[in-house]
Amino acid sequence: MSILRPFRAVRPAEGLAPSIAALPYDVYTTEEARRAVEAAPLSFLRIDRAETQFPAGTDIYSDQVYEKARDLLNGMIEDGSFLQDESPCYYIYSQTMDGRTQNGIVGCASIDDYLGGVILKHENTLEEKELDRIRHVDTCSAQTGPIFLTFRPEAQLKEIIRKTQQNTALYDFISEDGIRHQAWRISSPDDIEKISQIFSGIPHLYIADGHHRAASAVKVGLRRRAADPGFSGNEEYNYFLSVLFPSDELKIYDYNRVVSDKNGYTFDELLGMIKNRFEVTRMGREPFHPSRKGEFGMYCEQNWYRLRTDAVRDSSDPVKDLDVSVLQDMILEPLLGIHDPRTDSRIRFVGGIRGLEELTERADASGGIAFSMYPTSMEELLRVADAGMLMPPKSTWFEPKLRSGLFIHRF
Repeated sequence: MSILRPFRAVRPAEGLAPSIAALPYDVYTTEEARRAVEAAPLSFLRIDRAETQFPAGTDIYSDQVYEKARDLLNGMIEDGSFLQDESPCYYIYSQTMDGRTQNGIVGCASIDDYLGGVILKHENTLEEKELDRIRHVDTCSAQTGPIFLTFRPEAQLKEIIRKTQQNTALYDFISEDGIRHQAWRISSPDDIEKISQIFSGIPHLYIADGHHRAASAVKVGLRRRAADPGFSGNEEYNYFLSVLFPSDELKIYDYNRVVSDKNGYTFDELLGMIKNRFEVTRMGREPFHPSRKGEFGMYCEQNWYRLRTDAVRDSSDPVKDLDVSVLQDMILEPLLGIHDPRTDSRIRFVGGIRGLEELTERADASGGIAFSMYPTSMEELLRVADAGMLMPPKSTWFEPKLRSGLFIHRF
């Protein structure tokens, strides 16, 4: 049973959503965040990354940075840039990219579902990345970036979404990257009750993206519980902001790899060892993107190669069956010496949305070697999570990214 409940969203006032909505805080470096805020002064990024409001060189983890985020958020609420709905609602958040639309329900998921295994994860989190968002959420007393959850499709929910979308949208705009963002409010008591009932019959929700944000929200909730021994479980801090999409509407992009050197080998030596493990075809200078599972692109010294394997997979182990695991187990660790891709500074991960040209540029710049991947499938993600297992790092890249600042959950 999954718990989802409506909430009183803090959201942009009419006409301000396009100026406020921002990509997630963690897709930017500090320098990129500064440039983005300079170009869009109302961008929510100035709250999510409040170091942009201080001189370069300011400690981005200092108390003053988190306090500035809180003050900016409160100031935008006070001056009317943000409003808060009077009663708890659900919302629909739709994104359209390259002709494909994904429709999500915006609501609040339960920290107890996260702790109890109803909400399933597919990757580990790093403590240092959690600490930043813990302090941000705790200082602001608000979750400003939604967790991207998914679930297996539910026909009744799709019908409620379809019906609601016949009404006038709260927001309807196209962001600078060409993605259309639309939102609707679901305020009908009957529809709210029906949505809650539908989710109560869904056995598991899955974190698609936002593992660190989810872990941080849960830890802040537990911290608030510890400070409130009389808590009832209904307090807002027991729930975290989420957008929930049916799995059949989502698309995972490839998450590619670049290793900065050849581990002391010449490329000919490496190629010879790889040929003992894969069927190798030289493809020339044109970037090569795999077309099926078990196929990889490899770039080194001005040439692309296609690698194919029909290695027997252990279908009882959904992690070993992933292409990212095959690459790790057959090339990255034994040949290139990448034993722990989470911590090895020699490997970098490049989201497929950036294109394969970036792989060639990075490999050429370092004298290293790059690999293009066939995307992990949604069914693979669900299988791994259902088995209570974790994927290797950087196995999935979802697009489009959820915008921060469109819905805020205060507690």
